[in-house]
Amino acid sequence: MNTITYAYASMTGSRRGSCRYALVTLLAMAGVALVLPLQANGQMLFSGDSFATIQAARDAGWLTWSQREETTPQFTVAEKPSVGGPGSLVVSGASNSAAHGCWYFDVSGITAGNHYRFKASYTTRGVPHERYQVVARLDWRKGDGGRAGQPEYAPDLDAEGAWKDVGGIFRAPDGAETARIELYLGFCPQGAVWWDGIVLERVPPPPKRMARVATANCYPSGNTKSAESVEEFCAVAEEAGRQKCDIVCLGEGVNLAGVRNAGYSDIAEPIPGPTTKRLGEVARQYKMYIVAALGELDGHAVYNTSVLIDRNGDVAGKYRKVQLPREEIEAGVTPGDDFPVFDTDFGRIGMMVCWDNQYAEPARALAFQGAEIIFMPIWGGNTILTRARAIENQVHVVSSGYSIGSTVYDPWGNLLAEAKERPSIAWADIDLNQTHPEPWLGNMRHRFFRELRVDIPVPGLK
Repeated sequence: MNTITYAYASMTGSRRGSCRYALVTLLAMAGVALVLPLQANGQMLFSGDSFATIQAARDAGWLTWSQREETTPQFTVAEKPSVGGPGSLVVSGASNSAAHGCWYFDVSGITAGNHYRFKASYTTRGVPHERYQVVARLDWRKGDGGRAGQPEYAPDLDAEGAWKDVGGIFRAPDGAETARIELYLGFCPQGAVWWDGIVLERVPPPPKRMARVATANCYPSGNTKSAESVEEFCAVAEEAGRQKCDIVCLGEGVNLAGVRNAGYSDIAEPIPGPTTKRLGEVARQYKMYIVAALGELDGHAVYNTSVLIDRNGDVAGKYRKVQLPREEIEAGVTPGDDFPVFDTDFGRIGMMVCWDNQYAEPARALAFQGAEIIFMPIWGGNTILTRARAIENQVHVVSSGYSIGSTVYDPWGNLLAEAKERPSIAWADIDLNQTHPEPWLGNMRHRFFRELRVDIPVPGLK
């Protein structure tokens, strides 16, 4: 084997701590629709799940808002449906396509810099596009009632069953003294939403959720067998393992790149198969995840497939490239038909392959499903588009390329690491609990998907 030199890049010089992916647990607190005094343990601020009448709700402090009278929805209190105690807050469209408004409640006792856990439950009728039409927010307010920072949009937590939960943990910005809980319905003339199970409590800052992610710059040449190229990729992956990386992204077609006079139909193999077995040996040895793309044979079909190998060396999942260029179609490759996401012990990830980067939909589909990092084996392409996919979806993007960079980008498209030498690796330590707010717009990771219009058909596309 040729002598291999390695280059390293890191966002920080510190060693990563051990990390495990912990989903936030939200506590549904029983109570009445009023502000409760701060408890001795310094946690509970507000809990509401009982609403008798609309007048009782208003007497307890619940108010309604719309920008003007002509756009005011219908606000009521219903005995059923409900969760917890009887009754729920209702907003309905009142047959008005311009109707947009919310129930809101001002919770005092907020301290800037502290963290607060917010949760609300809702159920709907006649609401076709809930992400856009049903919104819960925390609107931070100063002592004079003015806005302190940007509102926090509550992401989806639990979409199973008739009742759905939204919420999260948010840091109160500078100047915040009040948190305004806002429960919206908008632009849904025949729809209605019932809100209930509303909680706001002070909590400790969330711990860091660190992951050391690596990208590889490797392109074999002059090989006669797939296994020879795979070995060169494995040698680079091993260096990522020695650097205690949690996951490393290898290139596209690791069983094709550098193999003389070969195409995908010549080297395609089953998954699991010889290549995933060899990658699994490296993953198991270093207890890390590996992402790599390879030619897959399944029945009569050949796919350009990216695989996720877990820390035990097993195939944890695969993604078949959806957006195929003309050249691959003419070479006999079949497109995939879905965008799966995968839970690891540090976070939720998605995978794309090369030409997927040319289109907005693959990355959007992964981010919609909660992917925090997108790994992309890529032969060549447009670096600007790679950065755009990170920015527009507020995710980290890790690419491993041949005629394009092997890079790690943060959610605002900032370069965290790049493997410039060949062969080499580069890595970055990423805190997946860190937020990346834009000063004038707020946390776009949450806001973007609440304001994105997926309900409008594109003319000419079916």
